[in-house]
Amino acid sequence: MPGIYLLAILVSAGGIAALDARWRLAGWRAPGRTAIAVAIGTAFFLIWDAVGIATGVFVKGDSPLLVGIDLAPQLPLEEPFFLAFLCYLALVAWAGALRVLARRSAKTNVDAAERPA
Repeated sequence: MPGIYLLAILVSAGGIAALDARWRLAGWRAPGRTAIAVAIGTAFFLIWDAVGIATGVFVKGDSPLLVGIDLAPQLPLEEPFFLAFLCYLALVAWAGALRVLARRSAKTNVDAAERPA
């Protein structure tokens, strides 16, 4: 069924955006910086893909789940969406990990301050 892969990427991105909105991790905390980081990451990986395609390392498989539109030879329409999702997911995961570590560190400091000397 054409388009299922793109739909899966968009639904997954929506789920990550919901987590981001709930915890204000990346895009909901600093939308401009997040957009720039996702754009730069996506551009980097598209260049990486172009080099891989040119050298014959990356080849688009034949799948009925793809929309069927190629942006360039061996570069399906879904690829930039996937790369943007990957970059956004990495930012949200990183921000979430930093928040967990900061809370753990703060709790450790509070616990240490409450102990008798």
